[in-house]
Amino acid sequence: MSEQKEGLSHEMRTLLAAVLTMAVIIGFSYLYKPSVPQRPPQNQNSPVTGSPAQNSTPPASAQIGSQITGLSPQHAVPSQPLAATSERTVVVESPLYRVELSNRGAVVRSWQLNKYKDDSNPPRTLDVVHTEASQQFGWPLSVMMEDASQQDTANTALYQVTTGGSEGNSSGVLTAPVEVDFNWSNGHLAVTKKLKFDSSYIASFSIDTKLDGQSVPFGVGWLGGFGDNTVYQPTAHTQVFYSLEGKLKLLTYKNLGQPKQPDQRQTQAGPLDFAGIEDSYFAAAFLPPIESAGPHAGQPNVLGASMTLADWTLSHDVQNADGKTEKDYVPEMAVSSARGEPINLRLMVAPKDLDQLKTVRPPLNELVQFGWLTIIAEPLFYLLLWMHKYISNYGWAIVVMTIGLNMVLLPLRIRSQRSMQKMQKVGPEVRAIQDRYKKYSMRDPRKAKMNEEVMAVYSREGINPLGGCLPMALQMPIWYGLYRMLTVTIELRHAPWIGWIHDLSARDSYYILPILMAITMYIAQKMTPTPTTDASQQRMMALMPIMFGGMFIVFPVASGLVLYILTSNVVNMVQQWFLNRTAPMPAPAKGPRKKS
Repeated sequence: MSEQKEGLSHEMRTLLAAVLTMAVIIGFSYLYKPSVPQRPPQNQNSPVTGSPAQNSTPPASAQIGSQITGLSPQHAVPSQPLAATSERTVVVESPLYRVELSNRGAVVRSWQLNKYKDDSNPPRTLDVVHTEASQQFGWPLSVMMEDASQQDTANTALYQVTTGGSEGNSSGVLTAPVEVDFNWSNGHLAVTKKLKFDSSYIASFSIDTKLDGQSVPFGVGWLGGFGDNTVYQPTAHTQVFYSLEGKLKLLTYKNLGQPKQPDQRQTQAGPLDFAGIEDSYFAAAFLPPIESAGPHAGQPNVLGASMTLADWTLSHDVQNADGKTEKDYVPEMAVSSARGEPINLRLMVAPKDLDQLKTVRPPLNELVQFGWLTIIAEPLFYLLLWMHKYISNYGWAIVVMTIGLNMVLLPLRIRSQRSMQKMQKVGPEVRAIQDRYKKYSMRDPRKAKMNEEVMAVYSREGINPLGGCLPMALQMPIWYGLYRMLTVTIELRHAPWIGWIHDLSARDSYYILPILMAITMYIAQKMTPTPTTDASQQRMMALMPIMFGGMFIVFPVASGLVLYILTSNVVNMVQQWFLNRTAPMPAPAKGPRKKS
């Protein structure tokens, strides 16, 4: 067997590396499946439908209080019973959101972001509260206490409601800015919640609980999951986050604690900068309050920064579109104050808009995770935003950006062409050297002598063996950067292009773009001269477009990335046609005559 068949060419290795890199990046995101946690036992006799399930051990949220030493009531001071006589829903609206609050538990039943749609067919206004899971495990802004029975009572009681700052419209909907107060007491346990909404995505709230007039440890949780529950594998994109001493920590649902294993639940003592729960494009963040006076006005104060975090994962059975029962995972989190004092925090429920997150105090821009190639992905994102000012369609902006980047890489493509021309010229001489050593195995030390002779030929002719690989090698980081950008930036979510492409961040449901990409990649490859004459390597290179096309069909790759590669192929075809006309590949030189 000849040496050419024993080893792959540099071009072949680069193409293989490109395929494997994309497969690893995409496959890891979609194929990794954690072990299924046990479903916690439920209390079928819960007094109110939709109340949190009760376990034989206190729920993970209740363990927040166990991290803190409470105050022992020395003088019991019963409070006056205070409760509403019927259930009531309070709706607060602004141009940005529509929030439904229930006086049963003084919790959030719906939090819609008016400017965004979910992935339903037809699309509906996005609600980041998961109703089905919340009915089973608890609602956002539930009170979390060390005593499970007290917690259940506080989260199912009927609170009296008072509002201020807005009279509401004819339908009774309150318009922000507005304050909504909830008060309840059974004569021993008393809970007060005050929420203030304004025209921004950030609301402020304060919560206080007292038992016979004494402060008790408690927390406030975002329960029942979070985010767009209609996307592909929604839980895979949901995670709990917190910032400790300026460093952001992310916990995916498979890394959180389990409700049946309280000793393994994740807890994190303060001082925390912030904490919350998120999916790929949206976040609910608990933030410290802002000082309104003093030398540090406009900065988060120390009370909110002393919060403690607990997070956990639950699971329940749901039916998919085919009617089959599957496990649905529910990441949850809760924060508490350090010593059981009243909790005063801000709550941001918003899209992860990078520029807006930078203006929040403390800044939250790290929630937009571009990955290990942030140095490429973030500039690409801002380049695309700049182009979008002049090109209103993000799809066409990607096309124009692709053309521009390929024109920047044109000098390298020309150098690659020249390098391959030189390699073809010395091809017969190189093959003659390889033929002399083909009888030796790859482990034979004499193979090193062959490589020295081949490199001497390349050096004599001024050939860079990797010169033909540079354009592809430089494209791969751009591919990854664009892949990450499309999966984390809210601007590209549901951004349409033309016809059947309604979302550049989602897969092409008709697979037209992957097929066109494979065809154009094959044509561009055929137009590009290559010094290799080995038939097996040529066949393998011919299969590369099919491998790429098949990979992008099997995995749900963002159509914006496929559009970029497709456009690159078309540009490369035009550039290669020009190069073939202006500097055609010379005929192969004849090898040295063999001595008789």
